Amino acid sequence: MKAVILAAGKGSRLYPLTHHIPKPLLPLANRPTMYYAFDRLKEIGATDICIVVGENESYMRNALGDGSQFGIKLSYVRQPEAKGLAHAVGYAKDFVNGEPFVLYLGDAIYDSPFYEQAKRFLESDAACLTIVMPVEDPSPFGIVILDEQGHVKKLVEKPKEFISDLCLIGMYYFRSQLWEVLPELQPSARGEYEITDSMQLLVNHGYTVLPGIFKGTWYDTGTLNSFLETSHFLAGGKNLIEGQVSGRIGERVVIGPGASVSCEAIEDAVIMPGSQVKVTGVIRHSLIGGVVDRAGDIVNERVWDAEVLIG
Repeated sequence: MKAVILAAGKGSRLYPLTHHIPKPLLPLANRPTMYYAFDRLKEIGATDICIVVGENESYMRNALGDGSQFGIKLSYVRQPEAKGLAHAVGYAKDFVNGEPFVLYLGDAIYDSPFYEQAKRFLESDAACLTIVMPVEDPSPFGIVILDEQGHVKKLVEKPKEFISDLCLIGMYYFRSQLWEVLPELQPSARGEYEITDSMQLLVNHGYTVLPGIFKGTWYDTGTLNSFLETSHFLAGGKNLIEGQVSGRIGERVVIGPGASVSCEAIEDAVIMPGSQVKVTGVIRHSLIGGVVDRAGDIVNERVWDAEVLIG
């Protein structure tokens, strides 16, 4: 089975760091985010992988190469403008070449393999199997509603009222029927071609869409809060210090290789590899890269050199 990783997004919620490092390559627990995707895909035998890139193409190609260093084969296609996930996957049609494939969002982190879901999909005749997970509050997510047979009958984006607790978590298995329905897609209210709409079209055309229940831990790393939480989780709930620190070290601290930090105290923070950070006060709940020399505290900030964004 082939794999397609969507990695063309700009990562705007993690600016200014993603101005300098593409979001799929930001280090989580001192390891580029994309490496975790490779781990999960290799476990299910998906080693022929196409990465859909955007304006980050040259950086991604230089960083990841042909994939041989990871025991995989990498290809790249470019999405020239961001028009949604379904728009992005369309550029991988020639790569997939009619075969079953798994679609993976490049910034998603999962703590356990997908053996059972992959096996269920490959042994079925379903046009799609979408990975879902029960959540207490489904309102921020896309959700699926099942019929009496346990098949997906409806998909709803960010429901205002509770209709299901099964949310989509960024991994999908497709067969060639996807390419039949993609030309029918219309832009959503936000002007994008949605992957949820493509799955609804499959259902509407009478194709089977199955849910694959994920019982592990899932993280979306797109915000400061979620990035720090994911980094702490991947570090095993402990500090991970691979650079030099002068100052009191609290909990939930990750310091990248080659980084140097001088501060009064640091806690709940990630310092990018190679960064040079000098602060007279405390560093707390922040993500920092580049060369930073500041008086006072850095709290709840995203920082690269002199660029600063709050939260």
